[in-house]
Amino acid sequence: MLYDFNKKGVIKLTKGEIVEAISKTAKISKAAANESVKCFIDCITKSLKKKKSVTLVGFGTFSVSARKARKGRNPATGEEIKIKARKVPKFKPGKALKDAIK
Repeated sequence: MLYDFNKKGVIKLTKGEIVEAISKTAKISKAAANESVKCFIDCITKSLKKKKSVTLVGFGTFSVSARKARKGRNPATGEEIKIKARKVPKFKPGKALKDAIK
């Protein structure tokens, strides 16, 4: 049976809670679960750094998106500022994930 986060009334999950859930569900130590989560995050990060997308069929796709340079405003002073172009991580949920949360 999968770990039910709703028993605790959890609205936002932390890495520690995910590690605990994996540990209980897979019946492995918390150290092993923590290493698995760390490895998963590292693999996605390294792939995105190499400009490769990561697709988990049914769950979704992690990719890198480019944002153009643009003008913005400093909210405190109202002064116009330049915002540099940059790359940002992006996640597009898969069909199964979308259907699961309807």
